Amino acid sequence: MKRREMLGLMAAPTALSALSSVPRPANAAVAPRALAFPADFGAHPETRTEWWYLTGVLQAAGGREFGFQVTFFRSRPGVAGVEADTRSRFAPTQLVFAHAALGDLAERRQRHDQRIARAGFGIAEAGVGDTAVRLRGWSLARSGPAQRSVYRARIASDSAGFALDLHCSTTQPVLLQGEAGYSRKGPLPGLASHYYSQPQLQVQGQLTLDGQVLAATGRAWLDHEWSDTLLHPEVVGWDWVGMNLDDGGALTAFRLRRADGSALYAGGSLRAAGGQLQVFGPGDVRFTPGRQWQSPASQARYPVEWTLDTPAGRFRVAARFDAQELDSRASTGAWYWEGLCDLLGEGGAKLGRGYLEMTGYAGRLLL
Repeated sequence: MKRREMLGLMAAPTALSALSSVPRPANAAVAPRALAFPADFGAHPETRTEWWYLTGVLQAAGGREFGFQVTFFRSRPGVAGVEADTRSRFAPTQLVFAHAALGDLAERRQRHDQRIARAGFGIAEAGVGDTAVRLRGWSLARSGPAQRSVYRARIASDSAGFALDLHCSTTQPVLLQGEAGYSRKGPLPGLASHYYSQPQLQVQGQLTLDGQVLAATGRAWLDHEWSDTLLHPEVVGWDWVGMNLDDGGALTAFRLRRADGSALYAGGSLRAAGGQLQVFGPGDVRFTPGRQWQSPASQARYPVEWTLDTPAGRFRVAARFDAQELDSRASTGAWYWEGLCDLLGEGGAKLGRGYLEMTGYAGRLLL
């Protein structure tokens, strides 16, 4: 991003900073309702914050393994005067952000890049009615009937030396998180989001690494979430896991964390391979930190191994390698850890693989 463009956006809160605001239950756009597809695959510009989050593991030719993340954010800034008068084409009524990361398991190295722009002018857009997000040449789009989606993700970063062109096909129905897609994020009214997942995506495509094109296949997970407000004032960050189980099931768990490390709220779900869904309540999930890694860049200390207790059992989450921190200060404004992990049973047997996200360890999610 050019410096003058960045300066023009600094007055507007970014996607992550918007999450820390106090809820507006009186007129919140997010309230319990039945989700409808394909419409809810698309953007919800009336809400403050939204993201499409695609993570997974790739096996490339020669047996090399990689973890990948592609995330698009949409934010309605709420800058003074913008909502009152949007006649100017230059009014930043919507902002679009994107993060992309590639973790090389053999080299134990994470490459990443980020972008940001205001929507419009053919530069950035989050389409309404179906998934169609694009930002300066990066894109995520859905095609096919609602029951059989195919997502295409296209990312190319010269600075990070990698590109992705992936087709991710659904193998299971949409997984509605929380109460039929209404996911509570705290004890107060209005602290909630609409949230669904599409686990066990079958991936085919190609990975370009330092100019070398590699055919790749794998398994992925997609989350789509939108809200007006998500975080209670006491919350400094969160811990989240989304795991594709080897038997075809899907495990989700999260907790919202206070400054002292205690959980203010938690939740998640387990959908078995046969389709039976078990939803976890706030008292059902416990994250216990294990081994930690300290980032030489941010100096934050992240637990890269966890014991996870749920009604579906006790699990261990273990990072495939430690250095999977991302510096997003030029877009969403925060350091965070986002990386490929194994899900292990109590005896150490591998049960699945997926992503762990940890925020708020390098400082509260505020600008």
